[in-house]
Amino acid sequence: MTRTHRLFQLMQALRNAPPPATAAVLADALGVTTRTVYRDIDALRGLGAVIDGAAGFGYTLIEDAALPPLGFDPEELEALVLGLREVEAIGDPALARAASAALGKLRARLPAGQAHRLEHAVLTARRYGPLTAPGIDVRALRQAAWDERRVRFDYADAEDRATTREVDPLSIVYWQTSHVLLAWCHLRNDFRMFRLDRMQALEVLDISFRPRRVPMLRDCLAQMTG
Repeated sequence: MTRTHRLFQLMQALRNAPPPATAAVLADALGVTTRTVYRDIDALRGLGAVIDGAAGFGYTLIEDAALPPLGFDPEELEALVLGLREVEAIGDPALARAASAALGKLRARLPAGQAHRLEHAVLTARRYGPLTAPGIDVRALRQAAWDERRVRFDYADAEDRATTREVDPLSIVYWQTSHVLLAWCHLRNDFRMFRLDRMQALEVLDISFRPRRVPMLRDCLAQMTG
């Protein structure tokens, strides 16, 4: 990890940790020594970040110089919190972590009154049942959909019948207690839904279906809801 990357990671850890964050907590989050944390805190202060606290007492990020000032009206703030909390609750692991990080960034830059509304928003999202764990790297699948590249994976259906599929990935949807991939299946020559927890051995192929993802997704949704 480069020092620049470590400083960015330390800023994120300060945003996410309940203040005041001790050097031990920050060191554990970054996988470094407490002595490194002390040096990096000094470096961040030298770059303009306002960080309250000292060794032995913990640190609180007062002003985050990396982000511009933000302002939202109350309903905009409620909408942001609800959306990010929902992603935390139902998103795949990478997106859930990203939503938590985004909330930390908001908290670091909001005025005190709005930061209070963020912490104690009236609206929130909860998931009370278990969410099935994906069997593949969802981030890689999501990127393949953005790049409009075909993927191959092993799949077991509800009767545990195994097949290998090549599909054009269109969208990932939260569906009841699991995430499903909407895709054009080249084995069935039709649109299909695939539960991510039943997928294994994902491979992104060097086969492009650009620029057809958007119209294909529109046709897929029309077929499923028509």
